[in-house]
Amino acid sequence: MKNIGREFDVIVIGGGITGAGTARDCALRGLKVLLVERNDIADGATGRNHGLLHSGARYAVKDSESAAECIKENMILRRIARNCVDDTQGIFITLPEDADSGYGLDYQKQFIEACHASGINARVLDPKEALRMEPSVNPRLIGAVQVPDGSVDPFRLCSANILDAKLHGAEIMTYTELKSFIREGDSIVGVRLLDKKSGETLECRARVCVNAAGIWGHNVAELAGVHVGMYPAKGALLVFGHRVNNVVINRCRKSADGDILVPGDTVTVIGTTSTKVPFEECDNMSVTREEVELLLREGCALCPSLAQTRILRAYAGVRPLVAADNDPTGRSISRGIVCLDHETRDGLKGFITITGGKLMTYRLMAEWATDAVCRKLAVTAACTTADKPLPGSEPEDQYKEVKLPQFAGANLGMKASVGRQGSMTEKIDYTSEENRELICECEQVTVGEIRYAVKELGVTSLLDLRRRTRVGMGTCQGTYCIYKAAKVLAEALGKPEMEQQLAEEYLSERWKGMSAVGWGDTLREMEFMQKVYKVGKPTSFNR
Repeated sequence: MKNIGREFDVIVIGGGITGAGTARDCALRGLKVLLVERNDIADGATGRNHGLLHSGARYAVKDSESAAECIKENMILRRIARNCVDDTQGIFITLPEDADSGYGLDYQKQFIEACHASGINARVLDPKEALRMEPSVNPRLIGAVQVPDGSVDPFRLCSANILDAKLHGAEIMTYTELKSFIREGDSIVGVRLLDKKSGETLECRARVCVNAAGIWGHNVAELAGVHVGMYPAKGALLVFGHRVNNVVINRCRKSADGDILVPGDTVTVIGTTSTKVPFEECDNMSVTREEVELLLREGCALCPSLAQTRILRAYAGVRPLVAADNDPTGRSISRGIVCLDHETRDGLKGFITITGGKLMTYRLMAEWATDAVCRKLAVTAACTTADKPLPGSEPEDQYKEVKLPQFAGANLGMKASVGRQGSMTEKIDYTSEENRELICECEQVTVGEIRYAVKELGVTSLLDLRRRTRVGMGTCQGTYCIYKAAKVLAEALGKPEMEQQLAEEYLSERWKGMSAVGWGDTLREMEFMQKVYKVGKPTSFNR
């Protein structure tokens, strides 16, 4: 077993958005930080949601505390994570059938009052005004409310938090699995880790360990000898082949399956379902035909044109809900934040769990967790994450002038001269013609951006690259670009012999999300991709 040779103030377990935010906050307060993640960053629930920049309106009627937290963090992210946010605005619509089930215009009035009570700016729209604002919305609507929703790129957001943590001295270890805790008496004093790529075992010590592993935090807690009651709620989502709507469309009723349609970058996402699943299935989420049909049916009620829109893929994530009850869907469980100091709760020193919450409240969760760490370490430094912009999201007047290739890395939320990496674009070398070459035309990813992602963002595979640049996430799902991207990536890694392996790993993962929707235009796409790459036989629902 190898000891890496030094101790840390805090070890953060989990490289999703909560762990990334916690590592950043701890590093900004001057702590020595190690973050460990068993796969890549944003590999769990962080990268498997609809990317909604929640206004909190969704929770206003039933969970005012979560609603108030969401709108506050919504406004903070617009300031500190501008390069990750697209201010689309949102509308909650009422359909005639909603009135028949008790969610008509009287409920809309209750909804608006609850929004205002939580500090959410909600404004009644005439149905005609709503149609002008979002032409794709169901023209049968009888009521609409405008709220400050938007979309956020969770991959970009997580990557920016990780980058800022590193810039402030944090060490990040991906593809490194927690095997056990080092315990001395009634204290956790370190971790034993497995480097999944080298097979090497590592031992690291710290004064405090933070469990920020999402739904897998249940297992992490068990390794520490304590119990955290988690409720694994699976959510399935569909991605459509282009940006169908430009405004987030919600159903103005009690939360239900398939009632949010979110535009994000070049696509639109419909979400989500909510079903309790066993813990042993959390590592292997799949989407069923029934879930696809349900989401498509409900999505068409929001936006009828979805019936004629190609579905790119299906995917699913698991919400890290806390305090399980008898609700088989988990929708009645609060999305509130849970921060547990296991010394006061269980008599176990040096161990903290941060869980619950949402993507939207990750920064607040990180602040709570870091506050708890600082109390244990007698550190008095204040939290600055609500004010300090993330890398790439500095005010535009601070950007250096960078001449981008035409359309390269365009971000709908930023001015045209700024790429997907925001102010960090200045670190991409666009001086050579080779670096300006487009690799992924759907998402406008260049050779230069791929090389930057390897050098600065910790990319070691095409799946990592997808999470940093969106390569292969567009309309063709990688059909035309993956071998080109594999060649550039293998060379950037200094391992040209890995080109074929990198491509096969990526295609295998992409294929999983297409087989669940293997009919119509998606089935034709699968057959075409099969002929291009000669991959395995596609799965069809014979429809």
